[in-house]
Amino acid sequence: MRSGEYTYYMAEALVKSVLGDDAEIIETFTGKDLEFKEYEPLFDFAKPKGKAFYVVCDSYVTLTDGTGVVHIAPAFGEDDSNVGKKYGLPFVQLVNSKGEMTEETPWAGTFCKKADPLIMDDLRERGLLFRKLKFEHSYPFCWRCDTPLIYYARDSWFIKMTAVRDQLIANNNTVNWIPEGIGKGRFGSWLENVQDWGVSRNRYWGTPLNIWECSCGKRISIGSIAELRELSDNCPDDIELHRPYIDDVTIKCPDCGGVMRRTPEVIDCWFDSGAMPFAQWHYPFENKEIFEENFPADFISEAVDQTRGWFYSLLAISTLLFGKSPYKNVVVLGLVLDEFGQKMSKSKGNAVDPFQALADHGADAVRWYFYENSAPWLPNKFSADAVNEGQRKFLGTLRNTYAFYVLYADIDGFDPTKYTLDRKTLSGMDRWLLSKLNSLIIEVDGDLENYRITEAARALQDYVDEMSNWYVRRSRERFWAKELTQDKINAYMTLYTALVTLVKLAAPMIPFLADEIYRNLVCSVDKNAPESVHLCDYPVADESAIDNELESSMEEVLKLVVMGRACRSEAAIKNRQPLSVMYFSAPADLKEEYKAVIGDELNVKKVEFVSDMSRFSTYTFKPQLRTVGPKFGKLLGEIRTALQNVDGNAAKRELDDTGRLALTLPSASIELELADLLIDVAKVPGYASVSEPGYAVAIDTTLTGELVQEGYVRELISKIQTMRKDAGFDVTDHISVSITGSPVVENVANTLGADICHDVLADSLTTKPSDGFTKEWDINGENAVISIKQLR
Repeated sequence: MRSGEYTYYMAEALVKSVLGDDAEIIETFTGKDLEFKEYEPLFDFAKPKGKAFYVVCDSYVTLTDGTGVVHIAPAFGEDDSNVGKKYGLPFVQLVNSKGEMTEETPWAGTFCKKADPLIMDDLRERGLLFRKLKFEHSYPFCWRCDTPLIYYARDSWFIKMTAVRDQLIANNNTVNWIPEGIGKGRFGSWLENVQDWGVSRNRYWGTPLNIWECSCGKRISIGSIAELRELSDNCPDDIELHRPYIDDVTIKCPDCGGVMRRTPEVIDCWFDSGAMPFAQWHYPFENKEIFEENFPADFISEAVDQTRGWFYSLLAISTLLFGKSPYKNVVVLGLVLDEFGQKMSKSKGNAVDPFQALADHGADAVRWYFYENSAPWLPNKFSADAVNEGQRKFLGTLRNTYAFYVLYADIDGFDPTKYTLDRKTLSGMDRWLLSKLNSLIIEVDGDLENYRITEAARALQDYVDEMSNWYVRRSRERFWAKELTQDKINAYMTLYTALVTLVKLAAPMIPFLADEIYRNLVCSVDKNAPESVHLCDYPVADESAIDNELESSMEEVLKLVVMGRACRSEAAIKNRQPLSVMYFSAPADLKEEYKAVIGDELNVKKVEFVSDMSRFSTYTFKPQLRTVGPKFGKLLGEIRTALQNVDGNAAKRELDDTGRLALTLPSASIELELADLLIDVAKVPGYASVSEPGYAVAIDTTLTGELVQEGYVRELISKIQTMRKDAGFDVTDHISVSITGSPVVENVANTLGADICHDVLADSLTTKPSDGFTKEWDINGENAVISIKQLR
C-alpha cells in the first residue's frame, strides 16, 4: 500500500481502518509470501546471536484490529515463545527478573510498564511512530498488592509428565471421586491434556532442588544425605539441608574434576505437598512398614480448586514412584462464599474470620452447618443466620432433649446401670424410638461408608427432631409419674439408650457436644466405660429391634396428625379445645393403639377410619384456559360442560390416584392433567377437612357444652404451668392455686378443679382471692385472675 510518501505492508482488510480511503494498493500477496523477509529493527541495542529480524508466520494473528502484522517477543508470551521455537529465533530478554529494563537499553532500571511512554517518545523523536493507540484487554495483576504482572521466560527444571500420561489416566480411573463428575470431567480432562511439570522456583525459601551442576555440563541428582556425604569433601556431619547451608556443599565433578555446585532454584511447594504420603514417614529411610500399611489412603478431601494442585501433585508423584494412585476416594469440597453468594475476599471486606466464627458459634455448630447445608462439593453461602439455624434445629434440640433426661433422672436419682431394656414391657412409643434408632444406625453407617455426608447429617437431624418433638413430648407424663414404675423405667432406659447411641453416631460430626453428653450420661455412672465417646466402638444395629411395620404405621400417624392440625387451623380451633371426633381415610385402617395416639395428640375423643370422605366436602372443576385452550381448542365448550356435571369427589379421587381425569365428550374422549384444572373445594358445614393423595382428614367442629368446659380446663392448666415457670418454681414443687374471675371461669374451677390440680401439681384450688404470684388472663374470652403459691 502507498499512502502519502510511505509504502506499507499490511492486511488488505484493514487498509481502510488504518490508512483511510486515500491509500493505494500497489500489490497483493499472502502472508506466507513474506516469510523470512528481513527488516530493519526499530532499536539497535539488542545484539542477538544469529539471524533474528525477519518475518515469521502463525495462525493466531487476526483481522479484528491492528494491521495484520504483529511484533513477537519470544521471551514474553506462550504464543510468541512457540513461534520462536518453531523458527529457531534467538532468545532476547531486555527485562530483568525485577521487571526492570536491562543495562543495554536507554531506560535501564525502569519498570517495564513505566518504560512504555518513554519508548513512545523515543520513536516519535526519531520519526518512527506511526500512531499510538490504547487497547483494553484482560491483564494479570498480583492478587496481594495489585502490581501488574508480565509473562517472563526463564530457565526451569521440568518433570516429563507427558511420558506417563496414560498411566496417570489409568490410575485416576481406579479412584472413587465424589462427585464422580469432577474426577471424570475436570480432573480427567486435565490429565488427558497434561503438560510437563515445571518444578523449579526462583525463590530463596523452599525445599532446595537437589541437583548439582558442573560448568562442563555434568549434572548429578542427590537422593540422600548419605549419598551427598559420599560424593562431597565438605559436607558437614550435621548438614542442614536448607539454604544457605546446603549451597556451601560442593561435589568434585567425576567427568572433568571441576567443582559442582547446587543449582540455585528451590522446588515447587506443590511437590512438597504431593510427597506427603511418604515424606511424613521419612520413607524410604525409615518407617517402611507404617508407610505400606497406610498407603494408599482410604480417602482425602480438599476444595475443588485443588484439581490442578494437591489432587494432581499427589497422583503425579505417586504414579512416578509407585505406579498407582495414592488415594482410593476423593471427597471434593465446594468453595465457601459470603451470604450473597460472592467469593470471599479481604480486599472486598466480605471475608469471614474463621476464628471469630468459631468463637461466636462454637466449632460443632460451624462443622454441622457444612455437613447439613448442602452436598460437600457445592458452594456454601456462609452466614451467621445460617449457622444459627442449624444450631437451633439440631444441636439445640439435641441439647434440650439431653437436658430433659438429666433433669428428671436427677430428680428420681435414676441410675441406668441398674436396669436393662425389657422389650416385653416396652410401650409402642418405646419400641418405635428404638426401632428408628437401629434403622438410623444402618442408614448413617451406610451413608458414611459411601461418603454421603449430607445424607447422614440430615438423617441424624430428622431423628433428633422426632425424638424430641414426638417421643419426648408424647412421653412427658411418664417421666412426671411419682413412683418409679416399670413404665417410667422403660421411658428412662429408652431415652438413655437413644441419647447415648445417637452421640456415638454423631461423634465424628459434632465431636465436642457428643463427648460432653457421653461423659455426663455414661462416665458419670459407669467408671469402667471408655473415658471418651471417641474411644468407643461405632454403633452396630440390632436388627431384631427393627419393626418396619411399626415405623411405617407411626409415619402414617404423624402424617394424619399434621393433617388434623391443618383442619384445626382452618376451623380456627385451638388444639387445647377438645373435639368429639376425627375421621380419616388412608390406604388401610390403623390399629386402635395408633388411633389412640392420634386422638390424644389432636385432643379429639374418637378417631374413626372411613373409606368414603365425600360427605365432608365436595369438589368443583373448571378448565384452566391457559393450558386447555392450546391443547383442545374448539372442544373447550364441551369440556366446560362435562366438568360441571362430574361427580366432584369421584373426579378428585381419580385425579389423586392417576394424576389424570378422563372425560368422554360428545365428539371425543380426552384426559386432563392437574395443570389443566381449576379446583374449588366446598366444605360441609360443621366439618373442616384437608386431603392429599391417598389421605384425607375431617374433624367435627361442633362444640358441646361439655367440650367447651374441657377447653377452659386445658387453657387454665396451660396458664398455670406458664406461671410456674415464670415464678421460677421447680418442676417438683407443690403449689396452691386461686382462680377468680367471670362466673364461667369460677364454675369450671369449682366443678373440674381436681383435674386441674392433678396436672399442675397443686394440693388445693380455691375460687377465693389469694396472695402469691398473680396474673390476669383472657381464657377463651372470659376474664380470670390466677394466683399460685409455693408450698413448703
